[in-house]
Amino acid sequence: MNLFAKLLQRAEDGNPIRVGMIGAGKFGSMFLAQALRHEGIHIVGIADLLPANARSNLTFVGWPEERFGAASLDDAATSGATHVGDNWQALVSNPRIEIVIECTGNPIAAVTHCLAAFEAGKHVINVTVEADAFCGPGLAAKARQAGVIYSMAFGDQPALTCELVDWARTCGFSVVAAGRGHKWLPHYQKSTPETVWDHWGLSAEQAEHGRLNPRMFNAFLDGSKPAIECAAIANATGLDAPSEGLLYPPGAIDDIPTLMRPRSEGGELERKGMVEAISCLTRDGAPIVNDIRKGVWVCFEGESDYVKNCFEEYSVVTDPSGTYMSHYKKWHLIGLELAVSVASVGLRGEATGAAKMFNADVISIAKRDLVAGEILDGEGGYTVAGSLRPACVSVAGGYLPLGLAHDVTLKNAVQEGDVVTWNDVVANEDSEAILLRRDIEAGLRAG
Repeated sequence: MNLFAKLLQRAEDGNPIRVGMIGAGKFGSMFLAQALRHEGIHIVGIADLLPANARSNLTFVGWPEERFGAASLDDAATSGATHVGDNWQALVSNPRIEIVIECTGNPIAAVTHCLAAFEAGKHVINVTVEADAFCGPGLAAKARQAGVIYSMAFGDQPALTCELVDWARTCGFSVVAAGRGHKWLPHYQKSTPETVWDHWGLSAEQAEHGRLNPRMFNAFLDGSKPAIECAAIANATGLDAPSEGLLYPPGAIDDIPTLMRPRSEGGELERKGMVEAISCLTRDGAPIVNDIRKGVWVCFEGESDYVKNCFEEYSVVTDPSGTYMSHYKKWHLIGLELAVSVASVGLRGEATGAAKMFNADVISIAKRDLVAGEILDGEGGYTVAGSLRPACVSVAGGYLPLGLAHDVTLKNAVQEGDVVTWNDVVANEDSEAILLRRDIEAGLRAG
């Protein structure tokens, strides 16, 4: 790939890629732990609602205090140190910063941050995939209009899956399905931040030691994050969403070629060209050996007898017919891998995945009976969970995107398991996020 060699050259030239970060939580902290090792990347500034927490996290991951003690962004840019503050507008507008990394985890705020960064002429790496799921095509279009790059975050599963899809297509294979692994049983959809560690596989003490956010991890467990990430994959690769949501078929790594075939051929897919998540648990809750829970995969097709014969000659794992094969990464390292996006955007001018269309959407499903007057608390919370749908179905039904189910008040009661619609909530129609989403929906209706 030569990215590392190019980073070394930027360091030798005294011209590192200059980066600003908004948010310094778990993902951001993981990146900061690795960025400390790159002289070709300079974190000029970090903006966080709680600068003291950001400084604490910097210390926690190994930064010496003198590295993040710059008095201002301008001082940081010239001294090689990092400024920590709470003024994201100043960070986005600083002329020395080339790339803005959005990693607040707040989808509505993320849209505002991305749009402001585009207007300031900055490239954006959007870690907040929740925002990408409901308006990624609009953000990508705004970036193109501004002449900058909008990118998914390498290390997160959507970008890693996009890389596998691109690999398969570049090799000349037709992609049958792609997605990620997950730990799933149907009752997890009702999980809350109070129950997440009971199911996740960590103790509350381990979670506290690792400074893990129970809401964030609950968003994975209750199916919201898999839906969000599969929506991002679909919109970046052109794959389709299942009509009734992710199925989570259980299986090991070597089961992927057999599971990810059309139902007409004995598999689990509605048809070829879908996104899906594979569970590491059997339907009765037993763990599966050699699972793909923390990884990503692509399933592709050998479309000639010659290619199928090559599969056989090289003893690769296929489905029983010898037609379908898979490639995978068993692990993803989240923020520890983010420097790949920084290098790709900063050195090559290439995104590590970005929405190109609006194929998939994540809708809001009531976790329990909700009453009028309640305030929805978004993914990972107590009120709603996300479920994947084709975008055309979501927009036609007037379904409320999960990314916009934050701090909105219900005006209608919604029963457990039902979809929350736009008509059920009081939405702030002046919000930049909602305005952008309305534009995307109008574009879909217009064809």
